[in-house]
Parts: sequence; C-alpha cells; structure tokens
Amino acid sequence: MTKQSFIQGTLILLAAGIVNRILGFIPRITLPRVIGPEGIGLYQMGWPFLIVILTIVTGGIPVAVAKLIAAAEAEGNEVRVRTIFRVALALATVISFIFTAVIVLGARWITDHLFTDSRVYYTFLCMTPIIPLVGISAVFRGYFQGRQDMIPTALSQVVETLVRIVTVLAFAFMLLPYGIEFAAAGAMIGVMVGELSALLVLVLLYRHNRSQRLAPRRTTTGARRSFNRFESLKNLLQLAVPVTGSKLVGSGSYFLESILIIQSLAVAGVATGVATAQYGALQGMIIPVLMLPSALTFSLAVSLIPSLSEAAAKNDMKTIHMRLHQSLKLALVTGAPFAVLMYVLAEPICQYMYGQPGVGAMLRMMAPAALFIYFQAPLQSTLQALERPGSALINTLVGSVVKLTLIYILASRPEFGILGAVVAISVNIMLVTLLHWNSVVRLLQFRMQAGDFLKVGISMAVAGFASYVVMYTHWIASGFTRFSFSCLTGVIVYLLIAMLLKLINRDDVFRILWLGKRIVK
Repeated sequence: MTKQSFIQGTLILLAAGIVNRILGFIPRITLPRVIGPEGIGLYQMGWPFLIVILTIVTGGIPVAVAKLIAAAEAEGNEVRVRTIFRVALALATVISFIFTAVIVLGARWITDHLFTDSRVYYTFLCMTPIIPLVGISAVFRGYFQGRQDMIPTALSQVVETLVRIVTVLAFAFMLLPYGIEFAAAGAMIGVMVGELSALLVLVLLYRHNRSQRLAPRRTTTGARRSFNRFESLKNLLQLAVPVTGSKLVGSGSYFLESILIIQSLAVAGVATGVATAQYGALQGMIIPVLMLPSALTFSLAVSLIPSLSEAAAKNDMKTIHMRLHQSLKLALVTGAPFAVLMYVLAEPICQYMYGQPGVGAMLRMMAPAALFIYFQAPLQSTLQALERPGSALINTLVGSVVKLTLIYILASRPEFGILGAVVAISVNIMLVTLLHWNSVVRLLQFRMQAGDFLKVGISMAVAGFASYVVMYTHWIASGFTRFSFSCLTGVIVYLLIAMLLKLINRDDVFRILWLGKRIVK
C-alpha cells in the first residue's frame, strides 16, 4: 500500500473523478433519450429518500474512520488501526441490513403516502440493495483514505462507473417494453450492479494488502483488545454522529425538497406528469451538468480530511493554512471557466447533451451558484477534519430552512413554477458556502488574497465574451461546430488570461505533468 502526499492523493482522485464524470455522462445523456423526462423523474424521485437512508447508515462513519486511522497511523499504532476498521465495518453492516429490511417491508406504504406519483414503487424497491453495498464500501474507502492511499478509492470509482454505464442502459432497454416505471426501475438495478462491482474491488484490494498492514499482534491481550473495541466504537460515534447530523440535514432537506417541489408545482396548477418531468429535468439533467467540475472539489475534500487531521494532531497550523489555501484556490481557478460556459452556452449545452434546449433556462439561472458549489466541499471537510462538525451542521440547517421556505413561496406561484425551485436551490448553495467560509475564517483566522478573486473575475469576463462571440456570430452554419469552438475558445482564453495574471504558475504545470506520468504508468 502506497501512501501519497496531499497533492498526489488529490490528483489521483481528480484523475478518477474526471474519468467518472466523462464516462458517467454517457448514461446521463442517453437515458433521457430512452425513457424521457418523465421516466427520469421517476428514476430521480426515489434518490432523495435513498440519500437520507444512506446518510443515516454511513453518515460520518467514513470521515470518522479516515480521521481516526490517520491519527493512529501518525502514532504508529497498527493495532488501533486494525481495531478501528473492524469496529466500523461491523457497525455499518448491522445498521445497513436493519434499514434495508425495514424499507423493503414498508416500500408500498412509503411510495403511496410520501410520493405524489405511486409509479415510483418499482424504482424504490430496486434501490434497497444499494444500502448495504454503499454502507460497507464507505468503511473500506474511509480506511484507505485514512492511510492516505487514494488509489483504491479512485480505482473502485472508475470500475463502478464503467459497469454502471453498461448495466443502467441495458436494464432500462430490457424493461422499457413493460412501461416507463419498469424502465426507471431497470436503471436503478444497473446502479446497484455498479455499486456491487465497486465493493468487490475494494475488498480485493484490502485483502491484497492485509497481510502487510493488518497482521495481528499476538502480544496483545484479549482484555486489551476488548477495551480497544469499546474505545474505538466510542470514538467513532463521537466523531460520526455530529457529521451524520450535518449530512442528515442536507439529505433530509433534499428529500423534503423533492416532495415540496412536486406539491408546490401542483398548487401552481401543473399536472402530475408534467411536474414529474420538470423535476426530472432539474435533478436528472441540470444538476449533473452543474456538478461536472466537482470532480476536483470532491478530490480535494477527501484528501483534506486525513491531511488536516494529521497536521492538527501535530498542531502544525502552517500546514493547515497551506493545504486549505491550495484547495480553495484550485477550486476557484478550475471551477470558474465551467461556470462561465454554463452561463453563456446554457441552451446549446442542453440541446447537444439531452436534446432539450428548453431546460437551458434552469442551467443559466444556476450557473452563478456553481463556484459556490465548488468552494463548499473543501470548506465543509475542513470543519470536519478540525472537529467542528457542529458548525457545519448549523450552517447546513440554516440553508435548508431558507431553501424549503423559498421553494414553497416561489414554486407554488404560476409565474415562477419550476424556476422558483431553481432560485431557492441556488440561494441555499450560496448561503451555506458563505456560512462555512465564515466558520473557517473565525476558526483559523484564515484569509485569501482579494487579488485572486479579482484575477479570476477578469479571466471569466474575457473568456465569457470570447465564447459568446464565437457561438452567436453565425460565422459557420453548423451549430454544433460553433458550440465546440465556443467551448474550446472559452477555455483557451481563460487559461491564457490566467497565466498572464499569474493565477497558474510553474508548480501547477509540474503537477499536471506528474499526473500524466501516473496515468501512463
């Protein structure tokens, strides 16, 4: 097992994240063309409930495992590493199967009473096996992340994506003749098969390294092992419960959001089928595009937790500030061009990806919130790594209350409809990110240079103008050709301005070259 530095681990996860995002858009683009927006709505409608259950089952366990294992490894305590992993695995397994059994037994009641479209029942039922698969996988990922070995996590993500591409489309095609609801359920079966493949990869990699890193210590007494198990469980719960609470607020808000949007649209006079299709377009088309660049911020967030935990254990404030500055600057600089393109080219993106240019208005409205999304993950991971999950919980709770209130007020008005929900979600993203930022600044007395924000703003403005000119001057008849050149022009101009303003330096180039060598190997 190879331990990587913070930057190396981030780049490994980034490479996997980019591959996953690119490959993952194959079913994202193809599936709406197969089962339509209404089918996507049924497919997406079950996700918020699943996310709530997965949050309860896994919650803060991966974060707690990564943090505790990183601290134990910094002390050279291999016995404690082994105990933490086993206790976490047992805890996640038991909780996963309990919730799976309860949900299977109550599936009909849940879909009849909590959802506005009862056809979601089949999708809901097919998603239940995902719960134990994700719960157990989360512990393995937390273990490897605590070791600061990001390769197993990256590899499992790539395998899961490759398998899911095939199985989601295959099962959806197979079940489409039986109806849209069965096709949506087939897509969910494909997701389950992908999660199973990811778990198998993690188990195989763990077994491969177990003999070297987790060999039992025969000198340890049974009493001491029992004490260690109890102590490890206590420490896991102390760290996991607040993180779970923070995540549960977010996932619970997501679940209530899915119900409230549909019901608010009904109040606005939108028919059930149309409301399901609009919700499917928002959650199944727009949000995935918005989250595409988050491959980097997810990588940064995952790598930050063990890195900052180790630095905090040594009271190394210089390293903490350096890591946080690296993460936020990378999130800002790399996310900016995507936000510009999503704003300027909203309709063409939705046309060429989904064949639905009409949903471009939602993408354009949410594009300004994109940078806040990319900032949010590293900030939240910082609060968790530095044992301030309570701050993240309060911030998320405040944002959720504001979001749900705005959804009810705006989406229920006929003149706003689904766009009211878009405004509410965007406000939530911005508010939570700003609250996280305030918490981190107060905790660490952290500051970023105002010049960085100004330089990024200039780069975005110039790149956006160049992209707009190329797309809408009709210098060539083919719309797709103009779209392709517009994207390329926007990115190139942004990079040139960024280099001119010294946002990108020689170290960044070396890191990219290092990543290329790793991919070739």
